[in-house]
Amino acid sequence: MKNVTDYIRTIPDFPHEGIMFRDVTTLFADPRGFRMAIDQMLHPYAGMQIDKVVGLEARGFIMGGAIAHQLSVGFVPIRKKGKLPGKTLSEDYTLEYGQATMEIHDDAIQPGEKVLVVDDLLATGGTAEAGIKLLERLGAQIVSASFIIDLPDLGGRKRLEAMGIDVQVLCEFEGH
Repeated sequence: MKNVTDYIRTIPDFPHEGIMFRDVTTLFADPRGFRMAIDQMLHPYAGMQIDKVVGLEARGFIMGGAIAHQLSVGFVPIRKKGKLPGKTLSEDYTLEYGQATMEIHDDAIQPGEKVLVVDDLLATGGTAEAGIKLLERLGAQIVSASFIIDLPDLGGRKRLEAMGIDVQVLCEFEGH
């Protein structure tokens, strides 16, 4: 029987030399693999109250939408700067390859709503931390952060856990 890692393709030297890029598009393209990943990401939250699923740009939108659908709750995107049309809150952060800014609509989450943060990959944790800070500024209660892949050598999980965030992952890969 296959597991999630069997569906993930590794592309060497992308986007920079020495990086082993973990490509989840092959997971998404396979109906069994995609369903397996979504079901496994949902499992830890069975019976928990979740009001919204928040997906981090861009691959977090794919799983986040599917998870929100399964939970019958709303979906909220956190996007790169300049992509949302309404009034937004912004958070700058550092990622593996430089700096960026994430944004959320200022009315996307109501104070006290319980949210699940979703993305494909946890590396340094910079993107997830920026998203969590935005959600906290809106008064959200972060139930957990869920990822398909963790790269533990880059320390993202420890970074989020140091913020008091529960972190769930489906698989880990060594290296960058």
